[in-house]
Amino acid sequence: MNLRKSILLTISSMMAAVASALPYSAETLDAMGVDYSYSAPDGLDAICGEELIGGGNFESWSTKSYTESKLLGGKSVSMVKPASPWAVSNVYAKLAGIVKTNVSVYKDAHPGGGSCAKLYSHLVSCKVLGIVDIEVFAAGSIFTGSVTEPVTSANNPYGKINFGMPFTKKPKAIKFDYKTQIVKGNRIKKGVGSKSTVAGQDMCECVVILQKRTEDAKGNITAVRVGTMVKRFSTSTGWVNGASFPITYGDASKKAGYDASSMGLMGKGGTQRCGKNSRGNVVPIKETGWDGNATPTHIIIQFSSSHGGAYIGTVGNTMWVDNVKLVY
Repeated sequence: MNLRKSILLTISSMMAAVASALPYSAETLDAMGVDYSYSAPDGLDAICGEELIGGGNFESWSTKSYTESKLLGGKSVSMVKPASPWAVSNVYAKLAGIVKTNVSVYKDAHPGGGSCAKLYSHLVSCKVLGIVDIEVFAAGSIFTGSVTEPVTSANNPYGKINFGMPFTKKPKAIKFDYKTQIVKGNRIKKGVGSKSTVAGQDMCECVVILQKRTEDAKGNITAVRVGTMVKRFSTSTGWVNGASFPITYGDASKKAGYDASSMGLMGKGGTQRCGKNSRGNVVPIKETGWDGNATPTHIIIQFSSSHGGAYIGTVGNTMWVDNVKLVY
């Protein structure tokens, strides 16, 4: 294999890893081994009925800087991440000694004061030796959890992401401030190969999943689904502050508006996610059924600027999020 072909194959694999590591978007900037559990101070729920999710006011951010390989231009890139328990879809990938980054989440200003998270859908591109452009679609995403970094392979991208955080309460709703910019028209699918059209309007999305997880002697994770909330945003809006969306407990498939791909059980047609077991390994979560009466052990909260799967969406779709709270 000649050098040019070898380089292109390496870059193509890396770009696939960059764009496919999240169910709706790219990988994230974070480190495993961090304690992502979070509890509000005693009595908070009874006093005010709302609970801010860790750094969900997005006032505290950390920054890491990377230099991409000279083969790709050698530019320096700064990536930001809000405080725990949030991870973001800003990627640091390193394959065969080649370093590439993707930035799809930014710190931005909230007109009401302070800062917020900005999630942006775009094409990740690179020029190899100044000759060949490679592009893949990637959406912006923030979620509760963590990721192994750097991305070192396009294989098994879900195996790099630990979705969710320990959580034992049963909130009535999720509440947050948001703004959306929706680009009208059909979506595209753009992986490493050719670009195609995907019918349907792209939408920003918020997902909340409450689970009761168990682990067997081999480290496999199973769970029952306790609560579900999926909200998609199909029109552009200015800032909407304090929007609240109820969480459905029990069998969501029996409720109006049920969508199997986004709300369905993991391992049974719904979007597959993974969790970290007691051995420190990230493994698929297999949901075995619905149980609204169970006490949850984990909560997954995810915001994305596009929906529909890896590589799918519309360039320019944008979502701003701030002040993420749970309501009791």
